[in-house]
Amino acid sequence: MKPFKQLSLFSLLLFLSLSVNAQVSNKMEMLDIFNLEFVSDPQISPDGQKVIYVRNFKDIMTDRGLSNLWIANFDGTQNRPLTTGEQNDRSPRWSHDGSRIVYTSNKSGKSEIYLRWMDSGDEMVLVNSEKSPSSITWSPDDKHLAFNMFVPKVKPSPIKMPAKPKGATWNAPPKYVDDLGWRRDGVGEVTPGNQQLFTVPVSGGTPRQLTDGPFNHGNAVWAKDGKHLYFSANMRDDREFEGTDSDIYSLSLSDGTLTKLTDRYGPDRSPTISPDGKKMAYLGFDDKYNGYQISRLYVANVDGSNSQLISGKLDRDVNNIKWSADGKGLYFQYIDKAHTKIAYMTLKGKVTDITEGLGGVSLGRPYTSGAYSIADNGNYAYTWAETHEPSDLGVGNGGKNRRVTKVNEDLFDYKQLGKVEEIWYKSSVDGLDINGWIVTPPDFDPGKKYPLILEIHGGPFSSYGPVFSGEIQLMAAAGYVVLYTNPRGSTSYGFDFGNEIDKNYPSKDYDDLMSGVDEVISRGYIDESQLFVTGGSGGGVLTSWIVGKTDRFKAAVVAKPVINWYSWALYSDMSAFATRYWFDKKPWEDPEKYMKHSPISLIGNVTTPTMLLTGEADLRTPIHESEQYYTALKLQGVETAMVRIPGAYHGIAARPSNLIAKVSSILGWFDKYRTESVSVDIRR
Repeated sequence: MKPFKQLSLFSLLLFLSLSVNAQVSNKMEMLDIFNLEFVSDPQISPDGQKVIYVRNFKDIMTDRGLSNLWIANFDGTQNRPLTTGEQNDRSPRWSHDGSRIVYTSNKSGKSEIYLRWMDSGDEMVLVNSEKSPSSITWSPDDKHLAFNMFVPKVKPSPIKMPAKPKGATWNAPPKYVDDLGWRRDGVGEVTPGNQQLFTVPVSGGTPRQLTDGPFNHGNAVWAKDGKHLYFSANMRDDREFEGTDSDIYSLSLSDGTLTKLTDRYGPDRSPTISPDGKKMAYLGFDDKYNGYQISRLYVANVDGSNSQLISGKLDRDVNNIKWSADGKGLYFQYIDKAHTKIAYMTLKGKVTDITEGLGGVSLGRPYTSGAYSIADNGNYAYTWAETHEPSDLGVGNGGKNRRVTKVNEDLFDYKQLGKVEEIWYKSSVDGLDINGWIVTPPDFDPGKKYPLILEIHGGPFSSYGPVFSGEIQLMAAAGYVVLYTNPRGSTSYGFDFGNEIDKNYPSKDYDDLMSGVDEVISRGYIDESQLFVTGGSGGGVLTSWIVGKTDRFKAAVVAKPVINWYSWALYSDMSAFATRYWFDKKPWEDPEKYMKHSPISLIGNVTTPTMLLTGEADLRTPIHESEQYYTALKLQGVETAMVRIPGAYHGIAARPSNLIAKVSSILGWFDKYRTESVSVDIRR
């Protein structure tokens, strides 16, 4: 969405110049990344007649992602903006009577909670704070809000420096660190403090801080009588090392009494209270230290007693749970073989699918995603996913759906995109069924030969799906056929499939990927001398593993990888998790296994020209992993280069220009080794 403002003559001429240049080609181009919009967080009104959604767009001049709120009738009419401007308006939430909404915005320069009357459009700031409030919920009587907010705490240093002489210039004082998680990807050095719970009157007033413990409090929900809040938290003394063992608590608003409602080893989270206030549904699992564990649905009495597993027969992760109006079951969201769905589950565990096709909120790579909300009358709103466009707003009832928006119509009315075809094939190693997708160039001719890019997802416990991907489409527009797959270890195919790589990664997932390449080659339109491979994070691990196992690829780009599990386990921001859930022992207790699965162990086999690409601020797969591999390749005499994205954390594409830089680097490296033989017509 283009922001509503007056343009200077220079800005107008620049805008027109970019627009003209963008229209030279009918294929997707790099600058089109700045023109992509998508819908997220659709919130349907309590009566099911209106939907407020977040419309996300980008500013090419400031290299930022921005968002405003829009509203439409359920039937698709009167689709219009609620807010405008170059800011981030997010998290709209309806009052129970539908007369007001609250949302967060940084329109003033810092994040604040705004209250808006829907009949008049009048607004007021409810919470003005230096820190960002989040996870806002209305009390049952619509008189109060509960929300989370970070509260910093001063942690005094035991290092006592003497006073410096007047006028002296000394270095900054030393930093004293004694926490395991002292830094985190996307944040950097962690400020001491925790997420605490607050309430504030909707009529205005000072927020009341309800909690003050040295741990993070999860999103709160209200009791039906408005006298308690329910939330999840990990209050263990050793939570630095037992980071997944959270429980659900109730908090009395009258006297601050905390009551622990769940007590088992494993994460319990996302409590939600039934319409009659007597039952509580929540998500969690019994922690067995598997690499992949299924998020399951439980229902208990509101005091935590008589907890029962409801989703035991569904071998899929349950998320985003919402009670039905009659309290006889719950709506939820799940991903089944890469297709994101809305479904309904009775209290006896019977599942009925309502609709599928959610997703599209990841503009870079085709990760499964999506969001929905549902009204008491069964009307729902969701992020409508297409393989050829980012997410739009969809609405429906009982599976009868309607697409409400086309936020990228201005771009894709004249842009030709690559066709996305879903495939299934068998792994050569054991015959396991593997799911994947082939994307062909916009002007694809099956009678010709094309180069192939194998693009591998990260995680490794995640999944790609049949949704839009800016990166994949740019590769296809450059004349490549692209294959992306969900090898063993991917989520959405069940517990056993996900744990095929438990404590054994990489392993047979390599064979799954090679079998996918063979499947595409068998179709006759791939030039076997023009095979390329890339992937990020877990996909970077597998890319570097692949070039150490085979020389069939002409060039590779290893993005934000783990090269040496030993060094990574002691340097990344997930050390406590990785050394328990991805390995059986700590690195010094079993160095052979860490090295066995490290791509650096295969460096002597590599002959493929290989580029490294990582954000310089990455703390999830720190750039020293890329530096190790780059140096090793240089010492081996392998053609290599390293691309460092300044200031970027693990999520390189957080800024639009970084996404462009990533794809440009990958295609530039592949084009360097691509030959002209790809255009040969095989029908002659």
